[in-house]
Amino acid sequence: MKNIKRKILITAVLSLSLMACTPAQNKSNKVSKDQIVQVVNFDNQRKIDELVQTGIYYYWNGGDLKKVEQEFFKGITLKGKYDVVENSFKEASNLDPYRLDLRFSIASTQVIQGKIAEALETYKGILNIEPNNFDANILFAAYSRINGDTLSYDNTLKFLSTIEPEKTAKYVASFERTENFLKTDIKTDAYKVKTPNHTIVTLGYALANDGTMRPTLIKRLDQTLAMAKLNPNSTIIVSGGVPKQGVTEGHLMKEWLVENGIDASRVFIDDKAKDTVGNAVYSTEIMKKLNTKNVTLISSASHIRRGLSVYKEVSVRENLDINFDNLVYLDYDSVEEAMKVSSKEYMVVYRDTLRGSGLWNYPGIQR
Repeated sequence: MKNIKRKILITAVLSLSLMACTPAQNKSNKVSKDQIVQVVNFDNQRKIDELVQTGIYYYWNGGDLKKVEQEFFKGITLKGKYDVVENSFKEASNLDPYRLDLRFSIASTQVIQGKIAEALETYKGILNIEPNNFDANILFAAYSRINGDTLSYDNTLKFLSTIEPEKTAKYVASFERTENFLKTDIKTDAYKVKTPNHTIVTLGYALANDGTMRPTLIKRLDQTLAMAKLNPNSTIIVSGGVPKQGVTEGHLMKEWLVENGIDASRVFIDDKAKDTVGNAVYSTEIMKKLNTKNVTLISSASHIRRGLSVYKEVSVRENLDINFDNLVYLDYDSVEEAMKVSSKEYMVVYRDTLRGSGLWNYPGIQR
């Protein structure tokens, strides 16, 4: 029985890998027959599943680095939770080198750590196996641009425009929108809105360990309250779903607004989101039901460019025509200081906007 399964798997791997070797592929990049004939031991699947689950657990929660070193990564010194995540997917990929989702997950974790050059090499490895893979190409293009390699960016987009012109054009438009949002004039004073179907969307902030709101979140709510009073016909969405002591950010945010005079019927809660992309995904679902056409997004100044870019990307992906404006809690010494975009923020804005487009960090595993 084992021999039969082995033969079936060899045939499947050969077929899929040979399909990936297109005529347009450079000879230097072709995968050899010896590389193609790699049989994944069925017993390894359990190990792969364990490694993937370990990686995702540490992504969200962290944990005991010494324990995971002993159990999974003997001989590797781990410096932080993302080392665990990256090495989990590397070990899993070593067991099944042709599972591209594992390689994408390695690259995503490298990006999270700011290791852009390493992520680009990981994407090259994917393209060595599957040269026409759109997701790997567009991610390679985006992070090449972030890394200052405009030649690779231009050449990759030129190649993609020959095989997926419409899809490529959508991403070019997305990159242009992102660049515009990075130049956004931030607003620090509440204002009256003249456009119809207006919604105020306020982004949450991690609660303290005792389940209370931190000062940053209260400052965002102060701006929400000012905006809500000036625009009594506007609906309000409060977004934040990470629970502490049995309560979520969204729940406490609505409670605070109601206690400060806002009619509860105006306030809608998203209490599922765990990060900015989740904020955008879940509150966009609420905006669909509200028929929202115009949004004032409220967050901290240090976070607003990312929020605007991600929300717009999610709305475009959902085929919604929504205009986005902003109001911020100024967490800088001045507006001039807040307008400066660091290289780290530049990378993070692109990273999360790409996720908002549907290119998830851990494809097939989680967003």
